[in-house]
Amino acid sequence: MSRTPQISRTPRFLRRTALPVYACLALTALTALTGCSDASPSKSSAAARSAESPATTGTPAPGPGTASDSAPPSPSAKSASPPVHVSIPSLGINSAVMRLGLNPDGTVEVPPADKGMTTGWYTGGSVPGQPGPAVLIGHNDTRFGRAVFHDLKKITKGADISVRDDRGTEIHFEVTGRETASKKAFPTARVYGHTKARALRLITCDGAFDAAGHPVDNLIVYATRK
Repeated sequence: MSRTPQISRTPRFLRRTALPVYACLALTALTALTGCSDASPSKSSAAARSAESPATTGTPAPGPGTASDSAPPSPSAKSASPPVHVSIPSLGINSAVMRLGLNPDGTVEVPPADKGMTTGWYTGGSVPGQPGPAVLIGHNDTRFGRAVFHDLKKITKGADISVRDDRGTEIHFEVTGRETASKKAFPTARVYGHTKARALRLITCDGAFDAAGHPVDNLIVYATRK
């Protein structure tokens, strides 16, 4: 199954893609995928800035997902060491991490199709291990085949996610829940909203395809630092 994740401006990174309709990203960001919806953070969404993330169950209730401007970078992103590698032992995932910013239209970038086995860190969010939500985006499939988050839907509550920063420090997170959300109702507040927790979110495409051949949902995995 080829899918491209989406993101909306309130995170709108999974909505568009510049790749063929059979290519798909894993997180809610958009770099070179066409037909994927977006889920980018919002500057103006009060809910996204103030809501605590309640993602402690496997299928949290849907949240707001309207489009707006993107949120400013987290202070922690300016001082902490950025991530360079992520691994999920239970799924056999080992991936380098590249940096992702925003496209001119305010959507979040995604890794290019030819780097389908590489995840991306949205630099406008928190640095993994620092207070607040850190967001990693990855493809499910691309035109080149199976991609890094192809098996993300198999992750279970309690699974370990390890992120290594550029100083060689390993930071471990425990999965607290996951949800599949429509790209038309992306849970912006839960994904990008303020939280005191040292949180991690992984995003990719999921669900059926629409008439244009794009996946209609996003898969979001929630985790907190151990």
